[in-house]
Amino acid sequence: MDSRERFRKTMGYGRPDRVPYFHEGMEEDVIQEWRRQGLSSGEDVYEMFHFDRREEIEPDLEALPGLRRWPSTISDLHRLGGALDPDERSRLPKRWNSLVSKWRTRNHPLFLRVHRGFFLSMGVEGWKRFTEVMLLTLRDPEFVREAMRIQGEFSARIAERALKDAEFDAAVFTEPIAENRGPLISPKMYEDLVLKSYEPVLAVLRRYRVNTVILLTFANIRSLLPSIVKWGFNCLWACEAPQKEMDYRVLRREFGRDLRLIGGIDLDALRLDKESIKREVYEKVPPLLVEGGFIPLADGRVRKDIPLENYLYYRRLFEEVTRG
Repeated sequence: MDSRERFRKTMGYGRPDRVPYFHEGMEEDVIQEWRRQGLSSGEDVYEMFHFDRREEIEPDLEALPGLRRWPSTISDLHRLGGALDPDERSRLPKRWNSLVSKWRTRNHPLFLRVHRGFFLSMGVEGWKRFTEVMLLTLRDPEFVREAMRIQGEFSARIAERALKDAEFDAAVFTEPIAENRGPLISPKMYEDLVLKSYEPVLAVLRRYRVNTVILLTFANIRSLLPSIVKWGFNCLWACEAPQKEMDYRVLRREFGRDLRLIGGIDLDALRLDKESIKREVYEKVPPLLVEGGFIPLADGRVRKDIPLENYLYYRRLFEEVTRG
């Protein structure tokens, strides 16, 4: 069974030969640190284990040209709309036609990133703009609603451009909207100002039969999940999340098959010892594998404070458990 079929079977609650083995990703500084811990110059971590390839396409969803000053009133939002031209050729990757041709015979899953989430769509890149946006949600929600509507319709047009040409196995919304204590806006506000603006994108995904719609998020979004599922997201990929509030076993009991899951293994366990790693993997992975719709993975990018010995032990244990 190839990687693409394996992913589709898993997300469809079918019977794959095994779950996909995705890698968490790591920067070069991690490899350099591991070289000091004994990883030889001829060894490649990615070749030491079985990894299923996945490919992600991320269109350019930025305002072009960039806005020197973000609009602050509804009447000024035409500047935002003017900078979000979905027909701009540079929105899609270079050599697009060549990529589309190559993908027709691929044997790995292809993901399309379709939206950057609330804060990035509102131009938040630092504390000053973050403060402005939080005040706007209280003082001028109609402005926020209209700005997000413009972004949603733009993202839908870009997604449709890509989906007309190529078949994608999953769509990804990124949503950095929380801290460990919870979301930065209330569930009611999130549904009214944000989720409603995603509907044009979700409608395009339904029309092109993209069956896996992933919310890639961070920290503790627990109180937002009922609304997220209600609006049509059917897969959660939670990164660097507090395990008490975002335990995948608890989420599966609450949402059942309506919410597929990617991740779920606490990255902090890999910083401890082998017994902690074993306990984390054995307590979480087997029960979720039985139910299906689950791709186990550490819940964040591997950092250089994770010892090489621990990571090697984790991957070997991971493969042992998932192969039954």
